[in-house]
Amino acid sequence: MEEAPYICSAPIKYKYANDSNAKYKRTGKASIKFQLINQRADFSFALFSGGLSDPKLVAVSNPISFANPKAPLYPRLSQGKSWNEMTVTWTSGYNIIEAVSFVEWGLKGESQTRSPAGMLTFHRNSMCAPPARTVGWRDPGFIHTSFLKDLWPNSVYTYKLGHKLLNGSYVWSKSYSFKSSPFPGQDSLQRVIIFGDMGKAERDGSNEYSNYQPGSLNTTDQLIKDLKNIDIVFHIGDITYANGYISQWDQFTSQVEPIASTVPYMIASGNHERDTPNSGSFYDGNDSGGECGVLAETMFYVPAENRAKFWYSTDYGMFHFCIADSEHDWREGSEQYKFIEKCLASADRQKQPWLIFIAHRVLGYSSSYWKDGSFGEPMGRESLQGLWQKYKVDIAFFGHIHNYERTCPVYQGQCMNSEKSNYSGAVNGTINIVVGGGGSHLSKFGPIQTSWSLYKDSDFGFVKLTAFNHSYLLFEYKKSSDGKVYDSFTISRDYRDVLACVYDGCEPTTLGY
Repeated sequence: MEEAPYICSAPIKYKYANDSNAKYKRTGKASIKFQLINQRADFSFALFSGGLSDPKLVAVSNPISFANPKAPLYPRLSQGKSWNEMTVTWTSGYNIIEAVSFVEWGLKGESQTRSPAGMLTFHRNSMCAPPARTVGWRDPGFIHTSFLKDLWPNSVYTYKLGHKLLNGSYVWSKSYSFKSSPFPGQDSLQRVIIFGDMGKAERDGSNEYSNYQPGSLNTTDQLIKDLKNIDIVFHIGDITYANGYISQWDQFTSQVEPIASTVPYMIASGNHERDTPNSGSFYDGNDSGGECGVLAETMFYVPAENRAKFWYSTDYGMFHFCIADSEHDWREGSEQYKFIEKCLASADRQKQPWLIFIAHRVLGYSSSYWKDGSFGEPMGRESLQGLWQKYKVDIAFFGHIHNYERTCPVYQGQCMNSEKSNYSGAVNGTINIVVGGGGSHLSKFGPIQTSWSLYKDSDFGFVKLTAFNHSYLLFEYKKSSDGKVYDSFTISRDYRDVLACVYDGCEPTTLGY
């Protein structure tokens, strides 16, 4: 539920006593277990009667403390602004006046070095609207980011988070490891995970005040299970669904820590991160619950020129990714449109043949928009599909709609290729993928059978891309329930196929010599 609670501040999580004992109302006896994570403060348990709509405080427990509530926790990796840079972001309770934060790191088994970390935080007055400014507010602690530079390609590094206190003592995290990125264009096995709209859920069966996302833990657990076969993850918007209840960002970063501490966890901005009325978002709802982008921009690092404008590019081996921010204006002539064209144009397709476009909202095609007959954001297609065709984008990924759908290589509403599973030759049309079934409550498809839609699935799942070399790419859609493949296709081609002239995608020529 997203309405304000009837108490002065929202609970971190809650359970109903009668869920564990149907006779609770008669006997007054029940047994409830909660799993707690370190959130830099003591916990107390409160018993209320009257449910959520008419709560009356009955009793409060003694406080429960963690051994070190300020300890560095929940590291999340991200690609830096160059291919040989990794950033490490984490949360702690240590202000800059209490301790110096850093990362100790190095090649596995070799001598370690230390890199300093910057520190950010934010306050209630940084929030744009309720509930983030009111009942949902909670101190976020301090967010540290360190930049590990000049990495050797394809190498395993170990690292741990450190704080040097004023008295000269140290506080350490446990040790972690990651594998550095390949050199751009390197011909090797490279595996990418993409999904949107995952959110979080509680392993103890409790609920949060803005509700949980039912498929979230299954998606998380499938990725953890296959982590040795994953190189980089893209979570393309609607990250936590905290919706202004700040404590839930801790719960999310704790949930994804096994993934985000091991491989780069790249995010995109969605409506539940950014949208707040009169805050500069392109859409004027309050889906972020007043967060207006501050939490996403601070809790996760992305290699954007301006993190308040959440568009950026990043390279991983043979892939070139252009990540758009659907919550800011992307129409032709806008600042972001110029970035998108520059990003697509900058891809060296001889070295990085696999060109991927990513945005949260469906700026392309989705059968779930059938009620208004738009099948996606019509202004998005009008503005952007010309660029996708001109620069021969292989696949465009979107979230926002909570299901899975794959189109044919499509342009201006028409399939440009009759093949359905084994594509080869020229890049004629962009395959649109909706992969918004990461965890949140599922969306239905409309009754209209569109000619460009090849596969639909209203279930929780994610996509895995495997580039075997410069000429062969495997696409797989996997369900979160069992990790099995339910849809797939391949692309095989040579560099000359990327250069080939296609409809609205031809370089100018001259008769001169």
